[in-house]
Amino acid sequence: MAIKFAKLADKKKADDIIILNLKKITFITDYFIVATGMNKKHNQAIAMDLIEQAKALGVAKLGLQGYEEGNWVLVDFGWVVIHLLNEQLREFYNLESIWGGATKINWKKK
Repeated sequence: MAIKFAKLADKKKADDIIILNLKKITFITDYFIVATGMNKKHNQAIAMDLIEQAKALGVAKLGLQGYEEGNWVLVDFGWVVIHLLNEQLREFYNLESIWGGATKINWKKK
């Protein structure tokens, strides 16, 4: 499912999409997807599309944070948490570095 979400974000033109496998390093979720959107509206559009597509697949959204501001939108599906950030916040928080022990999943070839 994480790969499916990454591909959906890619279809919405999200940039620099990565999937981090967190199963061995935390109990809070199994996967983080981190992606960059061009601006507030782009992040909001990606988030809404992911939520709609998940709902169609029978997957319920557990949480949504930062949607109104749109600079960092977090969509929580429980076992997958999606972070949609603008370029400045992506560089500043560098989630990939914070979760450096996580394995990156090569989703483009699957």
